[in-house]
Amino acid sequence: MIVDCAHYVDGVRQNAEPMPLEAVSSCRRGGGAFVWLGLHEPTKDELRRVQAVFGLHELAVEDAFVAHQRPKIEDYDGAWFIVLKTARYDDEREAVDFGEIDLFLGSGYAVVVRHGEASELRRARQRIEAREDLLKLGPAAAAWAILDKVVDDYEPVVDGIDNDIGEVEEQVFSGDGNSTERIYFLKREVIEFHQALRPLIQPLEQLERGEIAPVDDALKRYFRDVADHARRVDEQVLAHRELLTSVLEANLALVSVRQAEVVRTISAWAGIIAVPTFIASVYGMNFDEMPELGWAFGYPLALVLMVLIVVALYGFFRRIDWI
Repeated sequence: MIVDCAHYVDGVRQNAEPMPLEAVSSCRRGGGAFVWLGLHEPTKDELRRVQAVFGLHELAVEDAFVAHQRPKIEDYDGAWFIVLKTARYDDEREAVDFGEIDLFLGSGYAVVVRHGEASELRRARQRIEAREDLLKLGPAAAAWAILDKVVDDYEPVVDGIDNDIGEVEEQVFSGDGNSTERIYFLKREVIEFHQALRPLIQPLEQLERGEIAPVDDALKRYFRDVADHARRVDEQVLAHRELLTSVLEANLALVSVRQAEVVRTISAWAGIIAVPTFIASVYGMNFDEMPELGWAFGYPLALVLMVLIVVALYGFFRRIDWI
């Protein structure tokens, strides 16, 4: 589905409403003029039409339709294909929802294909349209606006994960249930988030240096800012990954300690019960040769002995904190 299609000349949008794809061929392109086409989960037929209008490479178009690509930047004979992973954190499910943005950049055009609901790009377009000084630099300015929006949207994801890690830490050390499953799923989300973010770092650094695409010097500082934000988020995600590993180890250690405490308590009570049980079992054999059986105080004495031993054992186990 076509979300928007705009023609820009020297940083100024030429059409108030999205123009039809058929009108693109008549638009001036090159220099400070370009067309920015945005699509959301297009069909194969729509992508084929876009490919014919802009002359996109078939391999890049195939990747954009299939989606589920890793973040990357590829050169197709002077045109560029950029894959970005979008992310949105669902705090209720404690899960990261991922999407994908496929960006085609060439002389006089920027074609954006978005998959998933994360990182809606309308605000990115509005933001860059307010900066004629940047927009007149061509499609690279649109690429910066999209990259900046995607990386900025990583921040709420980091904050959401950070809050949940704080909650699970408190849960672990307060002894409020077993948090192992929650920690495991949080760690899995952090790992998937890191896999979506990490491959983007190197292409961003190459963009800020102008190594893999022609970028105006005025835009390089903006790409550098995006790369700095991405590096900071990557460091936070790595810290979360290590912290969750430590929390999981602490949780397992605490579970082991609690299990040991339960075993000690059971062992102590078993020891206390074993002594009177042994004495009672001996007297239960009823041998005539046992002289105390015929003594009037033999039975009360055995009961008193068992009570004294139980009390003594109970006091001992209390003193060593087994009960």
